[in-house]
Order: sequence, then C-alpha cells, then structure tokens
Amino acid sequence: MKSRILIVLMTGLLRAFAFLPYGVIARLGTGIGALLYRIPSTRRRVVHTNLKLCFPDMSDDERERLARAHFCHVIRSYVERGPQWFGNARSISRLVEVESAIDLAEAHSRPTIFVGFHFVGIEAGCMMYSTRHPVASLYTPMSNVLFDEMAKRQRGRFGTEMIPRSDSVRRALRVLRDGKPVMLAADMDFGLRDSVFVPFFGVPACTLTSVSRLAKAGNARVVPFVTEVLPNYRGYKLTIFEELSDFPSADTTVDARRITEFLESQVRRIPAQYYWVHKRFKHRPVGEPAVY
Repeated sequence: MKSRILIVLMTGLLRAFAFLPYGVIARLGTGIGALLYRIPSTRRRVVHTNLKLCFPDMSDDERERLARAHFCHVIRSYVERGPQWFGNARSISRLVEVESAIDLAEAHSRPTIFVGFHFVGIEAGCMMYSTRHPVASLYTPMSNVLFDEMAKRQRGRFGTEMIPRSDSVRRALRVLRDGKPVMLAADMDFGLRDSVFVPFFGVPACTLTSVSRLAKAGNARVVPFVTEVLPNYRGYKLTIFEELSDFPSADTTVDARRITEFLESQVRRIPAQYYWVHKRFKHRPVGEPAVY
C-alpha cells in the first residue's frame, strides 16, 4: 500500500513538472543535486571510487569538482523525467537537437542497431527519436513493479516497442527482420553471463557481448549514438555517428573493446555527464579485490 501511494505521488509530481518551463525544471534538479551531494551516501562513494580508478592522474580537488558536477547532472536527469515522460511530442522535439551522420530514413530499410551509452541525457535522446521514427528499445526492468510499469508505459507512448532484457534476443531479431531499428546500451555491469572483461580507462570492466552477437545474428549494422546535455540549460543534443566499420568481427572480445574505446572517447569529451553512480566495476576478474 505504501509503495502504491509513493508511486502515485511520484507520478503526480513528474506530471506537474511536465507543465513547468524546462529551464525551471533543469535548475531545480541542479539545485537538489548540489544539496544531496553534501550528504554522505553510498552513491557518492561509488562516484568517487569510479573517478579515482578511471582518472588516477587527477588531483583530489579535480575529482571533487567532477563528482559534484556529476551528482547535479544525475539528480537533474531524474527531475527531467517529468517533461520527458509526460510532455508531448512537440515539447520533447523542441528540447533535443539532432545531428546524424546517417540517413535516418534508411535505418528502416536495413537492419540497424543503435548502440547508446549511459550518459545522463540518454533518456531525452531516445524519447525524441521515438517521436519521429518507429523503434524498439531494450530495457532492464526496475525492482519496483509499479514504477516499472509506469516507466515502460511512458517510454513507449509514442510507439516504441519495449523489450525486456530477459526476452531480448528472440524479440529483437524479429523486430530487426520487420525493418524496425533496435536501441540498446551495453555499458553496464550485468554480471558474468555473456560478458567479457575489457579495459575501461585501463580498469578491467565486465562488458556485455550482446551488441556483436545480436548484430551477427540479425545481419545488422551497428550505429553508436550519444545524447549530451547542452550548457546554459539549452536542452540536449542527440548525435548519431557513422556505423562501425567491419563490425561485428569473429571475436566478441575485440568487438566489446572497440565499443568501449568509442565510449571512452565520448566520456573524455563530457566526463561529468557519464553515469558514474553505477557500480561499473562490481564484478572483478578472478583474484582481483572488490573496489566498492
């Protein structure tokens, strides 16, 4: 009962946010993030651990500034779920500018996998794309069933076919055969199954091989995309890059490393916007000590 009441309250709050000017919502999220960062928490410790592992040459002051900026971005991204999940297609499109190296109309004439990464703006980019083009999206169900149902319904309200990871391969292949692109992200630690360890900023990271396996099974091209938060509360930019050449290869580890190298190049460009609150190094190679 308490869980249901909480979901109703959260849903009502997010709906209300959708009616406020974007600049107000963005500034509110940034302010809340700055306040929450002052409170010691597990997530704050995770952020600092990740930054210390990935950027050992940074000074403590530099990592502190980066961690604080990231926390503001993360909390802001949660608050901005309001206009993203409950705003109309026109308002979402106004918030996101698009730069694409491929003809997006062609994405529906050949099997295409859009591989994204967990930058704080990923939700906005995916939502905007769904307002213009048919697409399917792989997602990880949330632990709270009620919140998961609400999130899935709002994310799919413009026609996106939501595919849970537990059912991803069979349904994703069907979608690709039907001429609909598939969006997925494979840069989180989901466990050792169907994963390999590849370096992420020099640290072994448990990385899914699902992108290359699905591309091979579906004879699909792989096209990376990144959504970044623009400065001065101007919204977002969705950048869709050229397809990866000679991908997939015969080696899933090589493929995972290629995708991770691409991700690293983007993280270096906008480091405060990558999802450092995630325990990226939760699983470790045999003999390596835990870091969290």
